[in-house]
Amino acid sequence: MPLSQVKYQPELSRTYLGSPSVVRLPDNALVVSHDYYGVGCPRNHESEESLTSIYRSEDNGATWVNITHIMNCYWSTLFYHNGALYIFGTSQQYGSIVIRRSDDGGYTWTHPTAPENGWLFAGGYYHDGPNYHCAPVAVTIHNGRIYKAFEDCTPCVWGTGFQACVVSAPVDADLLNAANWTMSNKLPFDPAWIPKEWGRTLKPGWREGNVVADPDGQLWDIMTFEAGPLEAEKSARIKIEDDGKRITFDPTTGYFDLPGCKAKLTIRRDPVSGEYLTIGNALDDHAILRQWAREEDDSFTRFHKDHSMRQRNKVYVLASKDLWNWRRVKLLIKDETGLKPEDSIRLSGFQYTDWQFDGPDDIIFAVRSAYRGAANFHDANRIYYGTVPNFRQLL
Repeated sequence: MPLSQVKYQPELSRTYLGSPSVVRLPDNALVVSHDYYGVGCPRNHESEESLTSIYRSEDNGATWVNITHIMNCYWSTLFYHNGALYIFGTSQQYGSIVIRRSDDGGYTWTHPTAPENGWLFAGGYYHDGPNYHCAPVAVTIHNGRIYKAFEDCTPCVWGTGFQACVVSAPVDADLLNAANWTMSNKLPFDPAWIPKEWGRTLKPGWREGNVVADPDGQLWDIMTFEAGPLEAEKSARIKIEDDGKRITFDPTTGYFDLPGCKAKLTIRRDPVSGEYLTIGNALDDHAILRQWAREEDDSFTRFHKDHSMRQRNKVYVLASKDLWNWRRVKLLIKDETGLKPEDSIRLSGFQYTDWQFDGPDDIIFAVRSAYRGAANFHDANRIYYGTVPNFRQLL
């Protein structure tokens, strides 16, 4: 595969690599971030996963150097704005919402300790609410404001506990000052919103939203959505109104087909073609997944018990002209180990891809990967970097 390896983590450490994000700086350097999860990973004073590592490449992604680590930084997005590099996420797994700035290309960062220097919305102790959650998704500028989606997982139950929300600030404000940020209302998912024709569902819920403007300029929070063992890839769209102060969901019109939406996506609009793009894990091997959906146990791996319709051993570039009707335009990554299809699905995963438009014609991306030695498709042992050259030829 035409990928360069940013980081490899030995499987015996029982530490896994998550939440990659990528950005190119004006000096042409590339910066990638990722965090750590798993029973063996570093933890903070609340015994929570909370460490992020930062890497730079000065040779266009051929080689990478780990330049620093950031404590109390998790699930975070890198973005460049008004002459500075920022990293925006939570302080830990289910923590506070925090933002940091680097004025030297990622080598050093501000340290949030108070509302005046990056500690934007305080979370509770450990799993006492609020328990803020997010992913490396797009930071979106629209009509003079900058937006990012979060969730409050309260009660702290994965799947059903996620309450969607959006934070925003004036685009030219001091982004480290909490006084400049507004949070919307928090919207929990109601299982009664599941259409009856979907049949039996387990642990329905939304998470890892993207703030995206449709062609008419209406802002939406586009959600990763699972309702196992639902085979259809249905995303949920939450309407954002009043400059980010209010969000609403209409279950009669709020679902649409989005291949890959059972895993985290980053969605952006190409300013040249006007098309929306994402990179994700569209389902392929339905027969195998249907069989697993009928299994009474998850003896092969814990990840398919409630959400059997998960397949992450293939990655596609997907495009849409209107944000609602999506098509596959390129198979970007696939498992090349030679494993049988069912073993490939169990053991190999390329997931949670973050990406950016790069220069006039290309896309750069970073992907969390469980490959060649990983215990299962979810517990990633590698972070890879890659490019999609001349992406508009695919549209």
